[in-house]
Amino acid sequence: MTTAFLTAPFTTAPFRHTEPLPPRSATGRTAEVYRQLAEDFGIESASTFVVLSSSPDLMAAAWALMRESLLAGEGSRTGKELAAFGVSRANKCPFCVDAHTLLLHATGDHALAERLARGKAPEKEVQARMVAWGEATRVPGSPDLTPLPFFARHTAAYVGTALSFHFINRIVSALLTENLLPGNVQRFRSVRSLVGRSVARTVRRRLVPGTSLALLDGDAGPGPAWAAGTTVGPAYAALRAAAMAGSSLLTEADQNLVRDTVAVWDGTHQPVVWDALPGRADRPGARLALLAALAPYRITDEDVAAWKKPPYTDHCLVGLIAYGAFTAVDRIERALPLQAAVGDSVDRVTQ
Repeated sequence: MTTAFLTAPFTTAPFRHTEPLPPRSATGRTAEVYRQLAEDFGIESASTFVVLSSSPDLMAAAWALMRESLLAGEGSRTGKELAAFGVSRANKCPFCVDAHTLLLHATGDHALAERLARGKAPEKEVQARMVAWGEATRVPGSPDLTPLPFFARHTAAYVGTALSFHFINRIVSALLTENLLPGNVQRFRSVRSLVGRSVARTVRRRLVPGTSLALLDGDAGPGPAWAAGTTVGPAYAALRAAAMAGSSLLTEADQNLVRDTVAVWDGTHQPVVWDALPGRADRPGARLALLAALAPYRITDEDVAAWKKPPYTDHCLVGLIAYGAFTAVDRIERALPLQAAVGDSVDRVTQ
């Protein structure tokens, strides 16, 4: 099996609700994102970014935040993959859970990857804490949020990774199917190991921070305090600006409903009977945005069809889903007790 064959399944996951253009037809900034994906991520046309390609601002900013935090940020790649795994498991995103299991194989931590694949906790306490911290970021006030399981100076990279995947999980759950590889073959250990090894050289390479920032469009304003002085800060600000622009697709009343509902969310998964969720016929846009924020895996063809009518396009749908997704990310980010925890943080993730 060739490396190209092994990485190709990442790009062939069926898309839901949108029909992105083939990556080979991309030009300009979108083509440059694909080039950086191939060089820095090892996967030229990862479907998690292809699905955003109808909105180059969103695609570039989502890539920038992931690159600058997970790939080029300070700290252990294994530790950040564990945090992303925990986030993805908390968000019930099987596609991303499987992806991070494969990427842990790529780091060389094969036994650790297989423990997680079998539903077991890492044997090392510090690694188990990292997974628990990632999961806890979904729940405001969780006791597992402190102390931080990494050095204070690595906060931007770890927090940026967690928030990046709170966004990506929601995009994936809303707009991709659950299967990472065709036929769900990542269920087999040999496949997990082989795919991980195929991108190992790229995963283990140390990247220079900041390369992706040239793809961002203009000044998105200041980044958050926890990322001050790092390349994660402007990437986060750019994603915030690009995603929140989707609010213009809703009326002011619908924006208020989405914002107020998410503001009091406690991190739990929504019940089957969700009284706060508007009906398709009454407020289809608000319904989609709220689902994207709090239950993206429950978005159906009927939900999309009720809203996506002319003049709305794939670009509009991606923008609305991103707005809902980032509204939840913003709620999560604001609730993280970073200032109180930084002084007590410790990094033994790779020990």
